[in-house]
Amino acid sequence: MKSKTPRFLPYQARWLNDISRIKVWEKSRRIGATWTQSYEDVSDCIAKPGLQVWFSSADLTAAMEYIDYAEDWAKLHQRVSVKVLGEQVIDEKKGVKALVLEFSNGSRIHALSSNPKAFRSKGGKVVWDEAGWHDDADAMWKAIRPCIMWGYTLRILSTHNGTSSKFYRFVQDIKAKRLRWSLHTTPITLAVEEGLADKILGHRLTAAERDQWLKDEHDDCGDEDAWQQEYCCQATDTNSSFLTYDEISACEDPNSLIPDLSVVAGDLTVGFDVARVIDLSVIATLESYGGIAWTRQMIEMSNTKFGIQRETLWNTLRHPKLRRGCIDRTGIGMQMSEETQEEFGKYRIEPMTFTPGVKEDLAYGLRRKIEDRAIRIPPDFKLREDLHSIKKIVTASGAIRFDAARSENGHADRFWALAMAIHAISPDSGPIRGASSSGAHVSRIATGYDAAPKSRLTRDLRPRKIWDGY
Repeated sequence: MKSKTPRFLPYQARWLNDISRIKVWEKSRRIGATWTQSYEDVSDCIAKPGLQVWFSSADLTAAMEYIDYAEDWAKLHQRVSVKVLGEQVIDEKKGVKALVLEFSNGSRIHALSSNPKAFRSKGGKVVWDEAGWHDDADAMWKAIRPCIMWGYTLRILSTHNGTSSKFYRFVQDIKAKRLRWSLHTTPITLAVEEGLADKILGHRLTAAERDQWLKDEHDDCGDEDAWQQEYCCQATDTNSSFLTYDEISACEDPNSLIPDLSVVAGDLTVGFDVARVIDLSVIATLESYGGIAWTRQMIEMSNTKFGIQRETLWNTLRHPKLRRGCIDRTGIGMQMSEETQEEFGKYRIEPMTFTPGVKEDLAYGLRRKIEDRAIRIPPDFKLREDLHSIKKIVTASGAIRFDAARSENGHADRFWALAMAIHAISPDSGPIRGASSSGAHVSRIATGYDAAPKSRLTRDLRPRKIWDGY
């Protein structure tokens, strides 16, 4: 190799230095993985005369990009010459074509389509790029695995595409040591830490500048599922999201929040999800007006002392139009809920312990409002991602639970605060007076509204009976 050979970033060098027969790269988008792999393939073709490399990616443009990379690497070598043959018919009976790069020592690199038939009766090194995105991964695997039987190597590279893909199962099996393959995992955070952003921007960055670059990329992504899956090596199953983006956006109204609750005409309800250090404490205040539950305030507190949280909550609960409030009493919320109940009355404040059954009813109560478009929420990115983050998970025993991955955005805290405020609207929840302060934006639209059916919460947890025990 000439001295022109570029300096690979550490994560790229680790991949190249790994000589395992089968290795898998679980990666972020656009970190130079295919570029790095093409260097390995060219090096192998030069070192092993007559080697046949079979490359497959998601589409033709990806194959063309790979061939361009390989051609550039080959031209850096002095030991062999290289010729781009372009698209060649490599199997007339099956009509299989490939982009071919031919070396003077008899080695060839073939960039094929993603059709599994293209790999039938082939032998040599195989590179399966974007394996998670193949339409028929099982058929593809059956076609390519025999190609390496005579001692050749296999490389599998991909971002994630949900939890049902074959690539995801490969990764899980390696981690569980069911497969003795080599696994490299490179999320965008690691790539940036090891110099990716410096390379993109063309100069050395400080740690703070790298953090800012990551934040800008994250914020510009606009979709937390896409960010986690495409950049952070976290497979997400969007099919299990309890609320779709379309359902959520249909309820968004830029005038939902208001700066001053003194102007509200309808009854107010409050939901308070309690946290202290790791997650957010969120107070959601809804106004029932014109048959619609309007989100009038979303107060978020991060790492806030309980005394300040209590004062903020009580300022809201003192509003003369407050009808009812629900508070998360699970764990650290117990003292807060007891003190609030003593201050405002057992029949006005309902402490809620987040058992699986309670969370199920709260989740369905909020979803009914959203499906009926009987709630209005602000068009806020963090709130949208919070609502979308909740997954309905069926365990091996058949039990249903609702949960979300913890992130910098919280732990679905806004979702549960809204869900409790919705539950407080239930006609069986009992009368009340009291409610809110501090603010945000405004509106008043009325559309058809169907009262939410009674949930298991209001059937099984009769407030008057349960509260007598507190």
